[in-house]
Amino acid sequence: MTKQNIFLVGLMAVGKSTVGRLLAESMHKEFYDTDHVIEERAGADLAWIFDVEGEVGFRDREQEVVDELTQCDDIVMATGGGVVLRLCNRKVLASRGVVIHLDSPLERLVERTRRDKRRPLLQQGEPRKTLRRLREERAPLYAEISDYRFVTDRHGPKVLAQAIEEQLRKDGIK
Repeated sequence: MTKQNIFLVGLMAVGKSTVGRLLAESMHKEFYDTDHVIEERAGADLAWIFDVEGEVGFRDREQEVVDELTQCDDIVMATGGGVVLRLCNRKVLASRGVVIHLDSPLERLVERTRRDKRRPLLQQGEPRKTLRRLREERAPLYAEISDYRFVTDRHGPKVLAQAIEEQLRKDGIK
């Protein structure tokens, strides 16, 4: 068995942070959430960063954090939903660890984000249309770099984390 980094990708609200934290705990790995690291370093929340620096400013910060954290050893990292938009992020994620795409039906994402005011991309327009558009744009990018894909609506986060760990161990990854 080889120790490897595990990177979770997928749209917002699919459960990357929750599942990632559980997976890291059960596999005895350090856990990182790129959005939280960005907020800690900026001393501000994502909404503020988007307001002041725009999406480009946020993506620049994200790229720096992704490059740095993917160089760590034996971690689980939950990424922001748009991390795959930049080719350099896709390259480092794919080359420095196992990439797991967490997916969920559109209706489930709409329900999970219904009252969430912390997601800048959903604050304008109709969230359902935004989520549909994001899925269409990003699904091929997630598929391009993912080693595994798990759907998050069939089981709770604990069961999903266990299923992921079981699959990884079966494939010789610890």
